[in-house]
Amino acid sequence: MTTQTWIITGASRGFGRALAESALAAGDQVVAAVRRPDSVADLAAKYPDNFLIASFDARDIAAAASLVRATLDRFGQLDVLVNNAGRAVVGAVEEVSDAQLRELMDLHLFGPAALVRAALPAMRTRGAGMIVQMSSQGGRMSFPGVSAYSASKFALEGWSEALAGEVAPFGIRVMIVEPSRFRTDFNAADVLEFTEASETYRDLLAAVRADMAGTDGRQEGDPTRAAEIIVSLAHSDEVPLRLPLGREAVERISGVYRRGLDEVERWAETARSADFDGVPASVRPI
Repeated sequence: MTTQTWIITGASRGFGRALAESALAAGDQVVAAVRRPDSVADLAAKYPDNFLIASFDARDIAAAASLVRATLDRFGQLDVLVNNAGRAVVGAVEEVSDAQLRELMDLHLFGPAALVRAALPAMRTRGAGMIVQMSSQGGRMSFPGVSAYSASKFALEGWSEALAGEVAPFGIRVMIVEPSRFRTDFNAADVLEFTEASETYRDLLAAVRADMAGTDGRQEGDPTRAAEIIVSLAHSDEVPLRLPLGREAVERISGVYRRGLDEVERWAETARSADFDGVPASVRPI
């Protein structure tokens, strides 16, 4: 396989760590963009020629250009950018503060958007590249208690779908990964954030809160297997725009599509009746 150079945000643990290990095992070069450089020191020692640690906060849009420059200075190219850093806030809409919602949007949308913009010129020059956006099954569906998380992932997915059409003519591919539950630290007590439960929603969201807090270490998804799939696709000729990962993601997202189509068809005549009579259907460029 052709050696590829990766930037992976949030590479200190979970999906990011698994992706770094899988890419390095495949002979690729990896820039681990992490807040705690010591968390990946062992990989630097094991792969001194193929690994670079970059101190980076995924919310810091001003640091994106420097991260890309450091990658190009060290390895001379950038083939795969993985926007992986992320976390969740669990709580009802009325319980989540503006600050918490904005922080997730910074982490899951504005930070990744800045990093993509910084990476695209180098990829366009080479006529190749791949953007991997780590979303979630929560980027295609939502339920009570996860409004802030889903809002940020829905935004990332819409932004990335438009991006994919814009950069395809330049040989750049975009893949949105939508995992179900994987055995990462996503649900760990020091990562998953809960709002203070209000009297209004305490009973309504009790099961959701317990479920999210109690699944750490019991998730059915294997991060190593997931990482191997993503690395394999990065080296392949064809990638999907969206990749659900895990049995639950496939089943739940499929169900969302089916229910959505059923609802559109049920209300189709009512919806069509909102148009002016006799006006030709619009013709769009895409």
